Amino acid sequence: MAKDSITLISSRAGAEVRYDGAGETVLNDAVAKAPASPAAQAPHIAPRSDARPAADAGDGSGCHAGAEKMRAQAKASGASEILEQYEKDYPKGPHDQPQSMCPAFGSLRVGLRMRRTATILSGSACCVYGLTFTSHFYGARRTVGYVPFNSETLVTGKLFEDIRDAVYDMADPANYDAIVITNLCVPTASGVPLRLLPKDINGVRIIGIDVPGFGVPTHAEAKDVLAGAMLNYARTEAELGPVQAPDRPRGERPTVTLLGEMFPADPVVIGRLLEPLGLGAGPVVPTREWRELYAALDSQVVGAIHPFYTASIREFKAAGRAIVGSAPVGRDGTAAWLEAIGAAANVSNDRIEAAKQAVLPAIEAALKARPIQGRITLSGYEGSELLVARLLVESGADVRYVGTACPKTPWSADDRDWLEAKGVHVQFRASLEQDMAAFREFKPDLAIGTTPVVQAVKETGTPSLYFTNLISARPLMGAAGAGSLAEVVNAAMGSKHRFDTMRDFFEGVGAGHAAGVWEDTPEDSRTFRMKEARKRFSAEKAREKAIEAPTGC
Repeated sequence: MAKDSITLISSRAGAEVRYDGAGETVLNDAVAKAPASPAAQAPHIAPRSDARPAADAGDGSGCHAGAEKMRAQAKASGASEILEQYEKDYPKGPHDQPQSMCPAFGSLRVGLRMRRTATILSGSACCVYGLTFTSHFYGARRTVGYVPFNSETLVTGKLFEDIRDAVYDMADPANYDAIVITNLCVPTASGVPLRLLPKDINGVRIIGIDVPGFGVPTHAEAKDVLAGAMLNYARTEAELGPVQAPDRPRGERPTVTLLGEMFPADPVVIGRLLEPLGLGAGPVVPTREWRELYAALDSQVVGAIHPFYTASIREFKAAGRAIVGSAPVGRDGTAAWLEAIGAAANVSNDRIEAAKQAVLPAIEAALKARPIQGRITLSGYEGSELLVARLLVESGADVRYVGTACPKTPWSADDRDWLEAKGVHVQFRASLEQDMAAFREFKPDLAIGTTPVVQAVKETGTPSLYFTNLISARPLMGAAGAGSLAEVVNAAMGSKHRFDTMRDFFEGVGAGHAAGVWEDTPEDSRTFRMKEARKRFSAEKAREKAIEAPTGC
C-alpha cells in the first residue's frame, strides 16, 4: 500500500481511502483561498413542497406542551426514525427529562469549539437565548446563528425555507468547512425536515441534527449526537475518495483515537503511556477542526474514555476500528487499559508488560504520597464519574456511591465491575432524588455532585464540591492524575469546622417559609398554597383543551 494512503475498513472489506496532497495546507479561521468545485457552485435547491412538515404544528407545539405530547407530535410529523434511534442510543432512566441543563448545550459546545464551523439554531427564542448565554459564559467567542419563527411559518413550512435560505447565505467556503443546523424541541416536534437540506453547498458541508429535550437525556450525550453525525459524514467522504490530510504530520506509529472531552493535559499523558507500546495518541473526538475527523478514523484503535458516545462508536465500528472502554486512571485502571489497548493493537505481551512496568511504579508512588481519608459520595452528568470514583478509591477514599446521569453501556462494564467489587454502589441514569438518598443513607464527609446536590448538602453543614468545575476540570490520567484530586478533596473535607461555625452563627433564623429574621414567626399557609396550586392546575388543563380544540380559517 502506498505510504500516503490509509486503509479504512468498511462493510466492503479492504476498501482503501487516500489522503490528497493538501497536507501542507494551514487551516484556521482565516480566509481560505481554495476555489469551490464547479459542481458545488451550482447547488440544487429542494422544492418548496418538500419543505413542509409532515404534520400540523399548531400553537400547542410550544415549549410548555409537555414531553409526551411533543414526542407524540414529533413521531406524527415524521421524526419517528430519529427518536427511535435516540431511544436505542440513549436509553432513558427513572426520569424521562434532563435534570441538568438543556441537552442542546452539549452539541452547541462541540460546534462552537471547532474552527471554520458555523452554528445555526432553530428553536424558541427563550431557548436560544439561554443556550447562547450559557455558551458565552463558558468562554465561547463565536457567533451563533438563529432562524426565528412563529406559528404561521412553523405550520406552512416557511421555517424550513428560512433555514435553507440562511444556510445558503452562510455557505462561503472561504470562511467555513461546515455548517451545523440544530433543531431544538419545537421544530423537532413539528417535523422541520433538516434531512432535506443539501449535503453540500459550494463545498461547505451541511450537518443537520435534532436535539430535543424529550429525545436526548443529557447534554453529554448531545455531544455524541453531533460528533456521530460528523463522523458519519467524514467516513462517507473517506470511502468515496481522497480526503484532505490533517495538518499534523502523520507519524510512523499507529495511533489510538480518544473518545470524549478531557482535561487538556490528559491526551498528552496518554500519549506518553502509549509510547512503550509503539503507539501514539490520535485525535480527541469531538475534534477541533474537520480534517481531524479523518485522522480519528485513521486510528487503529479507539479508546472510549467516555463510554456513552454510542453514535460515534457505531461509526468507528463501521470503519472496522476496535473499541476499548475505560481509561488509564489509577494503578489498576492504567494496567488494565494498557493490556486492553495492546491486545486490540496486536502488541506483544512482552511489550505490554514492559509498558506497564515503565509507568505503574510512578502511579503507585503518587497515590501513596497524597492519600485521601474520608467517606465520599459522588454524582455528576459529565460522563467521567466512574473514572473519578476509581481514582478516589485507589487514593484511599471510602467511596460508597457513584451516580451518573449517563446510561450503562458495554464500554462502562469494566469500571462498573471494578467499583462494585470494591463495595461501591453504581447508579446509572441517576436522578437528583437518588443522589440525595445516597447522601442521607451514607452520611459522607464530602459529597461531590451537581449544583442542586451541592446546595442541599451544604445546607446540612457538610462540605460539598461541584463536580463539573472542581473535579472533572482536572487531569485524571496516569501519574499526573493520581495526585490531582487529593489537594482539593482533602481541603474540602478539612473545612468541616467552617460549616459548623456558619450553622451555629445562623442558628434560629428559620428555614423554608420562615427563613429570615421576624418579630413573629410567619405561619405556614399550606392551605392557601394548595388552593393556588389547584387554580394553576385547572388553568393549565383549560389551556390544553383550548389548544387541542379544532380551529377554523
